[in-house]
Amino acid sequence: MLARVGARGVMAGRGYTIFDTAIGRCGIAWGDAGVAGVQLPELREIETRKRLFQLYPDARETRPPEEIEVAIEGIATMMRGGDGDLTGVALDMSGIPAFNQRVYQIVRSIPRGETRTYDEVASALRASGAVYSVAQALGRNPFMIIVPCHRVLEAGHYPDRISANGGSISKRRLLSIEGAQPTTSKTLFDVLLPVARPRPHA
Repeated sequence: MLARVGARGVMAGRGYTIFDTAIGRCGIAWGDAGVAGVQLPELREIETRKRLFQLYPDARETRPPEEIEVAIEGIATMMRGGDGDLTGVALDMSGIPAFNQRVYQIVRSIPRGETRTYDEVASALRASGAVYSVAQALGRNPFMIIVPCHRVLEAGHYPDRISANGGSISKRRLLSIEGAQPTTSKTLFDVLLPVARPRPHA
């Protein structure tokens, strides 16, 4: 199916594009109903493109319509540490289970700079026994950043694994960008990068 943009910028068919952000080149795919998925950067752009092709084999690379440009700008702003507004971005929920849709709706309401636990999300759904199901839904979140699953943590508030669409980016890094780092523990990169000094010129 070829993606095309109508005369008034109306979405028609399924398309995708790659765009620049402060954390690397991200991908976004869309359909007639809205954003179908967001892919954060893999280690190499070719891997990001491969991932998009695997998820959306019928999508074609094309110029994004106005609605998708708004989403791209919001994501790019957030990755610069700004307060991008993504609340009005339409999502293509076709094929997504009803429970997962409810989870994503709750998670979209978590403010920037704040976090919740899986248990708190389950309680908000009035499904306190569904913590595992909440974690599964977020692990399958195709709408990275727009549905900020990185703001939902385990009970100890330790940044754990991100959605499969998270590429090589960790929850820790995304929360740090938003100023919501909930733990003082450090990874090897956190320790080494700040103290690494350039070699003196000969």
